[in-house]
Amino acid sequence: MAIALVTGGNRGIGLAIAKELQSQGHEVIVTYRQGTPPEGFLGVEMDVTSTSSVEDGFSRVEKEYGVPEIIVANAGITRDTLVMRMSDEDFIDVIDANLTGAFRVARRATRGLLKLKRGRLIFVGSVVGSVGSAGQVNYSSSKAGLVGMARSFARELGSRGITANVIAPGFVETDMTAELDDKRRVEIAQSVPLGRFCTAQEIAGVVAFIASEKASYITGAVIPIDGGLGMGH
Repeated sequence: MAIALVTGGNRGIGLAIAKELQSQGHEVIVTYRQGTPPEGFLGVEMDVTSTSSVEDGFSRVEKEYGVPEIIVANAGITRDTLVMRMSDEDFIDVIDANLTGAFRVARRATRGLLKLKRGRLIFVGSVVGSVGSAGQVNYSSSKAGLVGMARSFARELGSRGITANVIAPGFVETDMTAELDDKRRVEIAQSVPLGRFCTAQEIAGVVAFIASEKASYITGAVIPIDGGLGMGH
């Protein structure tokens, strides 16, 4: 099995992905900005908003464990607010973490993947990258940008056996959505054709499939995990 690197893999969706890849037999390394890695996982400190931090993190991984073959660009932030209240910093910081951060990670990973002549670049996007979301102009823009990025990586690296895909989750059961009041949760669920939120485990299962040999001929794709919320986009 392969070495997998999951950015922001110390909690939430990233941790679920790390656990699923580990259950499939991969050696999983999670990145985190502060604190310690989750129990049972190898970890490396990495701040995706810093090119030097990404470089140092990858160099350490390659030296201590080997070249990561599966890259899951999951780390990201939100700064939700209505557009009239959104500052330049609110927009720039989210783009830097979610879009430019994913680029920094994928660019550095490519160095090792080209030597291996195989690999998986998996970007964690969002349904709002296609359908938009009030109060999330910055976040939606960052996730939409991942689609063009992944497809460009797919075209540039496909001849070397490297695939690049985006998964696009919808509303997910997380600590953040758990804080919503019951009325708002019902409203959201009613907007989804399947009538419920997605679980982190359902997202992780799709990531594990894309990382597997069964998905070796899938590249440049946007794979929705949204209960039908974004259909037609």
